[in-house]
Amino acid sequence: MLGKVSRLFVIKTRFEACLIIYALALGACERGMLYLQQYPGWGGKLLFLACTGAVFMAGAKILDCLKHEKAALQV
Repeated sequence: MLGKVSRLFVIKTRFEACLIIYALALGACERGMLYLQQYPGWGGKLLFLACTGAVFMAGAKILDCLKHEKAALQV
């Protein structure tokens, strides 16, 4: 039973990965907008870029891991 529940939290397809990356991007942009309001000027812009940059790195890592897992299953 625990195995079935844990399978729900595994990213299996590229489509699921894209949905997760999209959700991360929405959250990062919302957080970045709050930073722009709290810290006007260059500080807020840099924090906004840091939020979106983190999503780019996380998205690349998620997609890269999917490729490696698919290749490992084929071997």
